[in-house]
Amino acid sequence: MNSTFPAAAPPVREPLHTPVAHLVRGGVVEGVHYGSVVVLGADGEVRLGLGDIEAACYPRSALKPVQAVAMVRAGLPLEGELLSLAAASHSGEERHLAGTRRILAGAGLTEDHLCNTPDLPFGRAVRETWVSEGRPPSRLAQNCSGKHAAMLLTARLNGWSLGDYLDPGHPLQRAIAETVEDLTGQRVARVTVDGCGAPLFAVSLYGLARAAARITTALPGTPEARVADAMRDHPGMASGSGRDVAALMGAVPGLLVKDGFEGVQVAALPDGSAVAVKISDGADRARVPVTAAALAHAGVDPAALTAFAGEPLLGGGLPVGGIRPVPALEPLPGTAARR
Repeated sequence: MNSTFPAAAPPVREPLHTPVAHLVRGGVVEGVHYGSVVVLGADGEVRLGLGDIEAACYPRSALKPVQAVAMVRAGLPLEGELLSLAAASHSGEERHLAGTRRILAGAGLTEDHLCNTPDLPFGRAVRETWVSEGRPPSRLAQNCSGKHAAMLLTARLNGWSLGDYLDPGHPLQRAIAETVEDLTGQRVARVTVDGCGAPLFAVSLYGLARAAARITTALPGTPEARVADAMRDHPGMASGSGRDVAALMGAVPGLLVKDGFEGVQVAALPDGSAVAVKISDGADRARVPVTAAALAHAGVDPAALTAFAGEPLLGGGLPVGGIRPVPALEPLPGTAARR
């Protein structure tokens, strides 16, 4: 664990977001998505900062790789696809449900021990099938069940209580908070409850990008490297079929990506280059193209990112425009084809 004392917590304020993407129809800006974007170079310095990268924000599920690192540090023995599932916002496919059951079985537990909020599967096609079969919301199908199963296994292995594993004062959650502060390099600004019921820690967008960079540059065999390797080797377990997270990791070798509700995305490369994005209105239609533009600004070859430019805007069934990241997100000269 990094011995450097964390910096002060980021300020809690209304974020000073700025335009990060335009919705263009027929050459006219029809809508504007506000947000914030940070791009870190391999040296950890801010290469680009748009909006408010220092204000406290909730990373939502984009923080899951950090939570997984905390659990591995606390003795979680998972590897490969099950460790990827521990850091996942999964789609609820059968492989995700089966994997979650395997994690629970390793602790001698069942779905009944999960304390996450029951929900329908996150994946659209899986959810439609689930509903057509008349199946109710369940804790197992909820997209965070892999993380919760891993939390239970970590608690069981350490001899910690199980029924209150989501209490912010529980030893597990205290260990996670310490890891959040270690990897982001800053104190947690606020603690609230995420949609799944787990504690959620407010950090800055800069801190989130720094944490991702710390994970991807860690030495082989460390908890950070184990989590990064698991997610990159098994991106479908970290997300699901047809999801942009898995597709991005498949398109850019070595890239670690995690999404979060309310328009959050973080990504980092093995050299420590990293980006973090927050779309203020939570729109996924802007999250993906803005992330792709930020990655190009960080030096990823734009040719590897063409599939992530966003869905076309249709008029009369024909493309008439789409989402366009603001000019400030265009790659710097000489950086567009490093990878």
